[in-house]
Amino acid sequence: MKKIIVAGIGPGSPEDITPAVMKAVGEADVVVGYKYYFQFITPYLKSGSECIDTGMKHERERAQQAFQLAEEGKTVVVISSGDAGIYGMTPLIYEMKRERGSDIEVEALPGISAFQKAASLLGAPVGHDFCVISLSDLMTPWEVIERRIKAAAVGDFVTAIYNPKSNGRYWQLYRLQEIFLQERSADTPVGFVRQAGRPEQEVTITTLGAFDPEDVDMFTVVLIGNSQSYEWNGKMITPRGYYQASIPHSSFLIPQSPKGQLIMMESFRTIEGELKRQDYPLDHKWALLHAIHTTADFEMENLLHTDPDAVSTLYHKVVSGELKTIITDVTMVTSGIRKGALQRLGIEAKCYLSDVRVADLSSANNITRTQAGIRLAVEEHPDALFAFGNAPTALMELCDLIRKGKAHPAGIIAAPVGFVHVKESKHMVKPFKDIPKIIVEGRKGGSNLAATLCNAILTFDDAEQLKPGRDL
Repeated sequence: MKKIIVAGIGPGSPEDITPAVMKAVGEADVVVGYKYYFQFITPYLKSGSECIDTGMKHERERAQQAFQLAEEGKTVVVISSGDAGIYGMTPLIYEMKRERGSDIEVEALPGISAFQKAASLLGAPVGHDFCVISLSDLMTPWEVIERRIKAAAVGDFVTAIYNPKSNGRYWQLYRLQEIFLQERSADTPVGFVRQAGRPEQEVTITTLGAFDPEDVDMFTVVLIGNSQSYEWNGKMITPRGYYQASIPHSSFLIPQSPKGQLIMMESFRTIEGELKRQDYPLDHKWALLHAIHTTADFEMENLLHTDPDAVSTLYHKVVSGELKTIITDVTMVTSGIRKGALQRLGIEAKCYLSDVRVADLSSANNITRTQAGIRLAVEEHPDALFAFGNAPTALMELCDLIRKGKAHPAGIIAAPVGFVHVKESKHMVKPFKDIPKIIVEGRKGGSNLAATLCNAILTFDDAEQLKPGRDL
């Protein structure tokens, strides 16, 4: 029977050639392929077998010659590296069979693909959904390739990259890295293997942020992890499932992001992509992302004011131990500050509204209960971070105490909400140039906003990687 066998010979090492492919090559009258790959199958050829090379980029001529030889009654094996069905000769052989209306039988023998070999050398990076993208634009327009890159990045696929670079294609891998960094954390593991399975083999694991495309050439396969992937003991691992609380490893646990945090991370990436501006300082953007995430209100881009470096300054005061207390105007603000963050950093969040002294102080001085609470707080914690999400009178009280020299706040979050004295209270706080301030301008604000802005300060060390929600 006239027949063409299309065989994937694997990445290059003898142990990665399947027995079925060895048998087919050993029975072939003619092997058709690119000459570079003949070295890997020569030991298995039968005596008198012929190897025909059609040269690089002459795949169509290779297929035509295979059909001509098969029609002469010869046993023909067409070889491709890796798996012949993945960027190999199998699709072209079938297309030519259809084009010629040929009755030649075609059989495809799978091989170990380069990305599979690379994955095994890296550890277990393709344990969950993955895709493979070639950066070669010889037969696919770059516009199409870029759409696929974006889809892979947004879809959180583990992504294998074929043909990442050549002498003529030097910038495409940089663009891919740029796109992935828009969707994934900079500490996402990236592995790349050069000459997988061959004597020149090199295996490297790094991160998406530290990855240098200059370390890659056309003989390299790159694998980018998903949001769950991690590096452990020199291996790159992607768990089989999402949202696992922890993955056991001998005597310790490697924490994984909980489901709530993953949803929050995805929300932040979505918000960031829809901002009117992309050049906000990180300090301001971190607070802005929290504000929009809490309110779903993109008007926050116009309303949120942060003093230069206010968030980072307050965060460093917390870390250094200079800032130990957060005072809030109402208990709802205190409730919204993440308890895990407070405990992790050794911070106390307090509201004096339920203090037994408040009622008497309020009555005796004809002031609101929130004003009374702030007076008591200033007596005991004059240097706290003060966060207001409800009562403009409480903010105005603090401003008065500052002017009298009784309060020296580490910082102020001014986000009271309402219609009476709200705007004025926020204007009153602005002249204090030496106090780091975060202000929600106008009538808008709320306890949820004040709390989330506190959380933005307490988690500022996660801002650069855009990884919110650590303490959920």
